[in-house]
Amino acid sequence: MLGVFCTAGAFAALYAFRDPVAALLNPPPLPSPPAFPVPTAAPATQPPATTAAPPVTQPAPTATSPALPGTPAPSPLPTGVWPPPGQIVYVCFVDGWDQICRMDGDGGNQEQLTFAEATDFYPEWGPLGLLITFSSRRSGEFAIWLMNADGSDQRQVSPAGTGSLFAPDISPDGSQIVFTNAVGNWQNIWVMDLDGSNARPLTSGPFNDIDPVWSPDGSQIAFASDRGAEVKHWVVDAGGGNMRMLPDEIPAQGGRSDWSPDGRWLAFYAGPQNDRDIYRVATDGSGEWQRLTNGGGNLAPSYSPDGNWIAFTSYRTGGDAEIWVMRADGSDPRQLTDNDYADWQPRWGK
Repeated sequence: MLGVFCTAGAFAALYAFRDPVAALLNPPPLPSPPAFPVPTAAPATQPPATTAAPPVTQPAPTATSPALPGTPAPSPLPTGVWPPPGQIVYVCFVDGWDQICRMDGDGGNQEQLTFAEATDFYPEWGPLGLLITFSSRRSGEFAIWLMNADGSDQRQVSPAGTGSLFAPDISPDGSQIVFTNAVGNWQNIWVMDLDGSNARPLTSGPFNDIDPVWSPDGSQIAFASDRGAEVKHWVVDAGGGNMRMLPDEIPAQGGRSDWSPDGRWLAFYAGPQNDRDIYRVATDGSGEWQRLTNGGGNLAPSYSPDGNWIAFTSYRTGGDAEIWVMRADGSDPRQLTDNDYADWQPRWGK
């Protein structure tokens, strides 16, 4: 999500994508012209979580596993195979700038794709893994950009002066991009055609609606919002109607969510700063939910194309943010990145 400008050493004051709750409920004033303040640097470190990080041999949750009160027992899930399919695009903080990097599902073949001396973040794959969209400040305002999967043909597609634009996601049919637009003191969900034309709001009002993501069939869009008593995840039809909150008992929710490929679950993170966990909630409105991690500072989950794995950002090693994966039931966590800079905001594609 969003925060305030500062250096990496002062990152505790901003916590953009990692502490969206505070930013949502207390958005900072915006300069003129409107440009919602966001960090120009990824965090170098985060204080260790107050709860010890789970070991790599963490068992899968069962009906008798320790869990938060009211947590239902997880349904059986396919175990998947190693290495996982597809590639992961993510933010890498290199030489003082947030850049876009890419790697295989097992952490191999790590490659930097952007090199501009400007903030590039919020990467997301297009369908078929041919395009990557991201938010960039190269033009002086945060705008939506596209590039090919190999990093070629980088170009701005959002119209100038639309607002400060973040968290783009390409629709499953490849025709539209949904994104967060920060104008004034509020943020709403907007959508535009792939070429940047026909930009229009999907939500409105004095709320902070952030981090939209398309459902696998393209019929719905999930997002985090403070339009209720607390930050929760909401779903709206792709055309803008039938907005409803996903019921659950999970407090202090953040943005950067992802649908399971079968559309049954929405994975997201929640919890107090420095000790966030990954959860999943049923998208059918039944209120079924499960916690998938157990401390260590975990954020920004993203499902593998086959639905058997989840990539996420974690601080469980006590240093920089790194990219980890786990099976979709929370078992078998494995670290993918171990660089001398922060790696974060993973998104899995074909």
